[in-house]
Amino acid sequence: MPIIVNLDVMLARRKMSLSTLAETIGITLANLSILKSGKAKAVRFSTLAAICQALDCQPADLLEHRPDPADLSKPDTSGLA
Repeated sequence: MPIIVNLDVMLARRKMSLSTLAETIGITLANLSILKSGKAKAVRFSTLAAICQALDCQPADLLEHRPDPADLSKPDTSGLA
């Protein structure tokens, strides 16, 4: 998937554990673990905002776009261009 979640990086920078973050923002450890592992299909803006507030960071510090090189070589057939 071209969206990379860098939650582990921000947790390390802030010297905070995943369980402490989960408790701080009121989300289950299991759901936060899914997000951290990159297995989440979506994230609510309210959850993202709570994480950013707790870690004193911006959404761009947590989310990164890395296009798959194979996707770049495919012609655009969406009609949106």
